[in-house]
Amino acid sequence: MEIEVENRKYELITNYKDGFDREEFINKYTDYFYDYDYIVGDIAYGKLRLKGFYDEKNKKVNKINNFKNLKTYLKNNCANDCKYFVLKQVK
Repeated sequence: MEIEVENRKYELITNYKDGFDREEFINKYTDYFYDYDYIVGDIAYGKLRLKGFYDEKNKKVNKINNFKNLKTYLKNNCANDCKYFVLKQVK
């Protein structure tokens, strides 16, 4: 599924437990996320949180925003077995 928001296109590559809600994502999205290769949204206690990640080949990548560390982020920073989704920016 492809999503367009603020003239940016994203592909929904993961939708764990049907965590993606288009309207909620659009309402939460800001220009802060323009630069990221991936956006991860997790839902806990009925609230959506967004976090940007870079591809490991991106010159701006570091340990805390490297997409290859997504599983660690989900384990350490998200509610246990929460709903989440991953969007990849289409360039």
